[in-house]
Amino acid sequence: MENPLIVIDVIRVFAILAITFSVAMLLTPVLTHFLYKYKIGKQIRADGDTPIFTALHKKKAGTPTMGGLLIWIVVPVLAIIFWILSILFDGSIFDYINFLDRSQTYLPLGILVLAGMVGAVDDLMGVFRIGPKGGGLGIKERIFLYTFVAVVGAYWFYFKLGWDVIHIPGIGDFVIGLWYVPLFIFIIVATSFSLNETDGLDGLAGGTVLPAFGVFGAIAFVQGNTELAMFCAAIIGALLAFLWFNVHPARFIMGDTGSMALGVTLGVVAMLTNSFLILPIVGFILVVESLSVIIQLTSKKFRGKKVFRSAPIHHHFEAIGWPECKITMRFWIIAWVMASIGLVIGLIGMG
Repeated sequence: MENPLIVIDVIRVFAILAITFSVAMLLTPVLTHFLYKYKIGKQIRADGDTPIFTALHKKKAGTPTMGGLLIWIVVPVLAIIFWILSILFDGSIFDYINFLDRSQTYLPLGILVLAGMVGAVDDLMGVFRIGPKGGGLGIKERIFLYTFVAVVGAYWFYFKLGWDVIHIPGIGDFVIGLWYVPLFIFIIVATSFSLNETDGLDGLAGGTVLPAFGVFGAIAFVQGNTELAMFCAAIIGALLAFLWFNVHPARFIMGDTGSMALGVTLGVVAMLTNSFLILPIVGFILVVESLSVIIQLTSKKFRGKKVFRSAPIHHHFEAIGWPECKITMRFWIIAWVMASIGLVIGLIGMG
């Protein structure tokens, strides 16, 4: 006989997903109208440093950016609304759809908003041609900001929540003390950088990170962290609405405000579920994208030549003639397969 409490929790998770998706879909016309009205469009640099990228993407110049606002505004706003309603109407249905919890969702919600705001500044700098070569923040400045956000998260984890244990699937838990702080920072920075690099084709970043949130949401649910699972479901609902308008040809693009917010948050959720070791599997495409950039930069610096025609690697496939939709769909397939493998490893190795 099924446990009625588990059934209720499953309903809670899918209810939040459906509500977030519906609200985000309804708000999308408002966001797109705002972006078009104030000409918050993507600027394609033509400074000669990236001739292949410029040639491939010049047709996308002017496409509204900062579509990621849809995700990191809708999710926390709904979380606050449901929390207030649960207080005003204690004992009502709002108690079931409230997913604010100090130990489970305060940090990912806060980090989502903080990273989204930092990314929004970067996007606006790019729109108005401020910064190095008029393209917003440079890679060093971005990594510094990723690190700043990661330090905030590490402080909360270690000093506020008292986390200093890592879990190795199939083996067990290990106390690592203060080493947890640099480990946390590395995971967050790496994930943020990787998702930012993946955001280069219509639907690519959103479609590859969506199954990752599904995996960690499922793991959180199995662990009994229902509110964290609901948070992941809320992200997925907003992401689905975003993708509806972001698939080729994109009505708007995610922008750094979306990729940075989602990248940082994905890393935080992986740490909250103590399953960060499966993150490279679950986020396999993100790893490949960032590695392609690192390989390209290293080769150019020490060998004076490129490995790929253009980096990240999705631009290489564009340069050799693959249609944009084919690249995106194939990357989606790989992302879902690897996420499924990561989920199996994560669940079997929970111990």
